[in-house]
Amino acid sequence: MSARQSLLSVRKLRKQFPVHLGFRRTGMVSAVDDVEFDVQAGDTLGIVGESGCGKSTTARLILGLVKPDAGEIAFDSEHLNALAGRERKAIKRGMQMVFQDPLGSVNPRMSIGENIGFPLRVHGYSAQQIRNRTSQLLEQVGLHPHHASYFPHQLSGGQLQRVNTARALALEPKLIICDEPVSALDKSIQAQVLNLLLDLQQQLGLTYVFISHDLNVVEYVSDYVAVMYLGQVVEQCSSDELYRNPLHPYTRVLLSSIPQVDPEARRTSAPVTGDIPSALNPPSGCRFRTRCPLAMDVCAVERPVIRHPTAGHAVACHLYDSDTAERSAA
Repeated sequence: MSARQSLLSVRKLRKQFPVHLGFRRTGMVSAVDDVEFDVQAGDTLGIVGESGCGKSTTARLILGLVKPDAGEIAFDSEHLNALAGRERKAIKRGMQMVFQDPLGSVNPRMSIGENIGFPLRVHGYSAQQIRNRTSQLLEQVGLHPHHASYFPHQLSGGQLQRVNTARALALEPKLIICDEPVSALDKSIQAQVLNLLLDLQQQLGLTYVFISHDLNVVEYVSDYVAVMYLGQVVEQCSSDELYRNPLHPYTRVLLSSIPQVDPEARRTSAPVTGDIPSALNPPSGCRFRTRCPLAMDVCAVERPVIRHPTAGHAVACHLYDSDTAERSAA
C-alpha cells in the first residue's frame, strides 16, 4: 500500500462467539482470527469472501457494535481500545456504516427526515439545524427535500439505500463502512448507488471499507482488496494486482467463479473439493487445506504466515514459503 498515513489500522483482531450444542454442551465459533489491515485516507478497501467468512463481524468490531476479544483498532491516530466515554463518542462520530438491508436499516415508525436526523439529535443539534442538514443531505444523495415527510414503506429499495447513505453522512464522517450495500438491489439500481458512493467519495474525501461477496462490484469500487476465508485474511493487495495476478488458491477459485459472457474469456482453475469447514472446529494449519487442490503435508501442521512475494502483495500460503519449498524439494 501507499506511504500515506493510515486512517484506519487493525491489528490482531479476534472474536469468538459461544454457541449451545445441546444439553450442557457449548462451543466457540471463531468468527475473526488475527485479522490485520490498513486503510489510507481517501482509499477504498474491499473485503471479499464467502458467506460466514467474518466480513460483517469485522465491520461491527471496528465500529464497536461488537466487543473484540483481542486486538487493536486505531482510527485517525487514536487507539479506540484506550478511549472511553465522551472521548470515544467524539472520535467514533467519524465512523459510520451503511447496512445491507435498506428497509431493515431504518425505523419504519419514523419519517425519512426523522431517520436521517436521528444521529444529529443524539449529538445535540437543534431542531432547525436538523431540518436544514436533512434537506441538504437528501439533495446530496439524489433525493428531493420533500422526501423528508415520507415514511420508509413509501420509498423503493434504491431510494431507501440513498436515505441510509444520507444518514451515514449526517455527522460528516471520515470513514464509512459499507456492508453489502447493493446486494439487495436490482442490477440497474446497484450501478446508480455505486456511482453515488464514488461521487460522494470524490466530493467529500471519504474513506470506505466496502464489504461484498460480488467480485465485480469490489473490482469496480476498490483501490485495495483483502480476501477472507474462515475468519482470516489470506491475501491482500491492490485491486488491479489481485485481479491480474491472484496468488492464493482460494482467491483463484473466487475469481474463476465470476460469470463470463464471452466463452473465450472464461477462466479455468482446479476444482474445489469438499464442504466449507465449520467455524466451530476449523481445520488445523491452513484452514483452506481441506478444499485446496495444491495442499501439501505441511498445510495440515503449520498455519501459514503472511508473506510478501512481491512488493505490496501479501499472501498467507505455504506455496510462497521458501523454507517449505526447500523441505519439499529435499
